[in-house]
Amino acid sequence: MISIYGSSGRLAALLIFTFVSVFVLCEYVIYYPVILRCSWPHIETVNSHLPLRALFLSDTHLLGAIKGHWLDKLRREWQMERAFQTSLWLLNPEIVFILGDVFDEGKWSSSQDWEDDVRRFKRIFRHPSDTELVVLIGNHDIGFHHEMTKQKLERFEQVFNVTSARILTIKGVNFLLVNSVALHGDHCPICQRVEKELHKLSLALNCSIQGEHHYDQCKNTESFAPAAPVLLQHYPLYRVSDAMCTGVDAAPLDERYQLFRERYDVISKNASKKLLWWFKPRLILSGHTHHGCEILHENLYPEISIPSFSWRNRNNPSFILGTFSRSDIRLSKCFLPEERTVLALYCSSCLIIALITLSHIKMFRRSLHLPNRLLGKHKTL
Repeated sequence: MISIYGSSGRLAALLIFTFVSVFVLCEYVIYYPVILRCSWPHIETVNSHLPLRALFLSDTHLLGAIKGHWLDKLRREWQMERAFQTSLWLLNPEIVFILGDVFDEGKWSSSQDWEDDVRRFKRIFRHPSDTELVVLIGNHDIGFHHEMTKQKLERFEQVFNVTSARILTIKGVNFLLVNSVALHGDHCPICQRVEKELHKLSLALNCSIQGEHHYDQCKNTESFAPAAPVLLQHYPLYRVSDAMCTGVDAAPLDERYQLFRERYDVISKNASKKLLWWFKPRLILSGHTHHGCEILHENLYPEISIPSFSWRNRNNPSFILGTFSRSDIRLSKCFLPEERTVLALYCSSCLIIALITLSHIKMFRRSLHLPNRLLGKHKTL
């Protein structure tokens, strides 16, 4: 009997060890081999100018107090935290851009809920001092156009130190950051201000590229690196649908041919034409759809829609790694662990543990049954 109980104790310890190992594998370790498969695209250095390494992700959708269930929050936020922290540690980007919809309920949040959401964001996306984090505005952060208010916009801009129209220059690479929610074209006060600022930036950038600051129209304009910008915004530029999009992270077939609504799924034709005409960007990166897509506008301007970074929106989240020089761009996509892979590991492990436990219980009952039979025979004699 002592040996039976001893083997039971050893089995219990083994099962606990197995479960803990599976937990550590699924919640920590799995991110390392998956993200280690990613690498920075290579660009030849010119005149000893080292290229810029930038990481792009989108649509984190941190759940709020209204619709966010605590278990859903815990699961999704832990996945994003481990994915982000592991990516920083392994890839060491110089700058990280999040292309909007940081929060899921920013458009509804009270002041208290907003502060709680911001606190959780800063914990999940904490980063070393030598890595810059730039956050863009999305419709879930301040509301769709009809929900957008000055107060919602200003609290977002104050927390993340952003504006609705800005050119950020790093290592000679210009990034045009745009609040695409304000590109509605209906002459609302916020929209007018953003469009006016964009027009001013386009004039200054064109003057810098053409080197014409001595002209009257270029006097007193801001100077930028003489290069076409990389346009970053939440909404994609106008396209009819995702029908032309392919790849493992493209929209499902039943969604791919649904027509997009202007000013809701994509910005309007008119706003798209203005941005392309004013800035002639060498690359456009956007989010919003939660799916991946590559498209070429006017046979000149490539746009890539970045899928959601959260398991809540897709089974296979991803982000973009970009290597930039003044004259060249190289991009690669990095996929995160799939949620169904992690669930399959948990389910198969639990099944194996349950089978081993049931088998041991059956053996234990047999071992108890044998002495009882012997005692019964002894009494009969």
